[in-house]
Amino acid sequence: MSLAPLLSGTVIPAHPLALTASRHLDERRQRALTRYYLASGVGGLAVGVHTTQFAIREAGLLGPVLELAAGTIRESGRSGEVVAVAGACGPVDQAVAEASLAADLGYDAVLLSPVVDGADEAALLARARAVGEVLPVIGFYLQTAIGGPVLSREFWRALADQPTTAAIKVAPFDRYRTLDVIHGVAAADRRDEVALYTGNDDHIIGDLVATMPGGLRFRGGLLGQWAVWTRAAVAMFARLRTDPAGVAALAPGLTDANAAVFDAAHGFAGCIAGVHEVLRRQGLLDGIWCLDPDETLSPGQADELSRVTAAYPWLVDDEFVAEHRDDWLS
Repeated sequence: MSLAPLLSGTVIPAHPLALTASRHLDERRQRALTRYYLASGVGGLAVGVHTTQFAIREAGLLGPVLELAAGTIRESGRSGEVVAVAGACGPVDQAVAEASLAADLGYDAVLLSPVVDGADEAALLARARAVGEVLPVIGFYLQTAIGGPVLSREFWRALADQPTTAAIKVAPFDRYRTLDVIHGVAAADRRDEVALYTGNDDHIIGDLVATMPGGLRFRGGLLGQWAVWTRAAVAMFARLRTDPAGVAALAPGLTDANAAVFDAAHGFAGCIAGVHEVLRRQGLLDGIWCLDPDETLSPGQADELSRVTAAYPWLVDDEFVAEHRDDWLS
């Protein structure tokens, strides 16, 4: 495995969790999801992150889920072409232990959650340094709606200048805070060594086509939105190189679709269930079960998913999935 795809810029879906009706890990469908993403042409996978459900840790599933994805990447013959990113959470000891587990399984980098009770910016930087001794770090600006802290430009400059910071996922769902990251990285000595990835699922294309302050650009996306309709996302990302204006014209449609998938109307309450529902309709998942029994689609969300699927046929990859699904599930 290698960091090369991450640094050059690529499509990285945030991997969901496949469960049975009894809320146990469905290993067959979990593998099928990984095979789907690989067959779609992604350059990376992020596993053990928000879309995989942070509760896998309490459920004892972090190790098995990380191992399944790493093994499936190896079996595909695409090791070295696909960057394997593991999520890490919690205070220093927990985050270092999760990074060590990922390193043992062959992961390339750690996406480090910024949510740590009572931690100030200095403590978050020290934690990133400790994790960076195990694996390269991808910093993460998480939206406040799901618990992310507000972080300063000075924090992002300091994080970028840490030699083990490989990338930053910018996902505050806020233009002003997105610019704080950009200004911080632009002022860093290592500005050209840190790959910027959009995690702003509400503004994917806008981030990817823009030249940011300081001449910086987003090199790719690490996105929950790209956990669905992934083949179409890879095609869109490739088209950016030759037809950025044409892709830019698609931006409102993708944001509209993301509002349905992520359940923006209800404060993102159904965001994971929305991802699951798209995959269930395609036959990749057997149901939309989450580890939390109360986590499900919001009222009207299913109808919204049907609406955007019909409205934006360029966004979907149903035919691709139907053609290969049985092989991925075998």
